[in-house]
Amino acid sequence: MKRSANAVWNGSLKDGNGTFSVQSGAIQDLKFSFKTRFEDAPGTNPEELIAAAHASCFSMALGAQLGERGITPDTIETSCVITFENLTLTKSTLTTTVKAPGADRAKVDEAAAAAKAGCPISKVLQLEIELDLNVEV
Repeated sequence: MKRSANAVWNGSLKDGNGTFSVQSGAIQDLKFSFKTRFEDAPGTNPEELIAAAHASCFSMALGAQLGERGITPDTIETSCVITFENLTLTKSTLTTTVKAPGADRAKVDEAAAAAKAGCPISKVLQLEIELDLNVEV
């Protein structure tokens, strides 16, 4: 399986702007710029997209790991904060709430550790990954 995206940048770094689209069509011509990346202008940036990718990938991986342990959660909700310092991604902080009534907390913790290590996005990031896990059993 291969997935793709396309980006176009116009102009200089500080005054230019760009757009990107994804293969599926779910995102088309989304704008980004220096101001959306390094300032607080409305719009997106690569780090925000990485955060979305990591949150969604981890949630799916955790769902799979829970399933392997006989646990079917009602919900898994994950937020992710990517730390970007000195032009380097240094940390990904995942905050996850698992609602799994009746689940064994130790098995949920074990599944979360396995998902953190095994999630494909975790593997590619090669940075510090912190997990704040909240479990409602």
